[in-house]
Amino acid sequence: MAKTTTTRYDVAEHLRTPEEMAAYLEACLEEADGDATFVAKALGDIARAKGMAQVARDAGLSRESLYKALSGDRSPGFDTILKVIRALGLTLHAKPDHG
Repeated sequence: MAKTTTTRYDVAEHLRTPEEMAAYLEACLEEADGDATFVAKALGDIARAKGMAQVARDAGLSRESLYKALSGDRSPGFDTILKVIRALGLTLHAKPDHG
């Protein structure tokens, strides 16, 4: 019987276009159910896809602080979230919840 080898799935490798990044963030926002660390981790995935060093520069943050903020281990401040979203070339929208 052949041995099966597996590799770790990294969503960042599959986020190639701004549209894919926006769709991924939208899906994570819907799935998060109020969990800010889940959203931060999703932003970290997108930042890794785009290039963490460049996103850090564009957000005005150090690379180390960006990694910490988007690790999913903590809930970053909303100002940091807004800076990162802008640096990623994304926008945040609100719509009425009819659910």
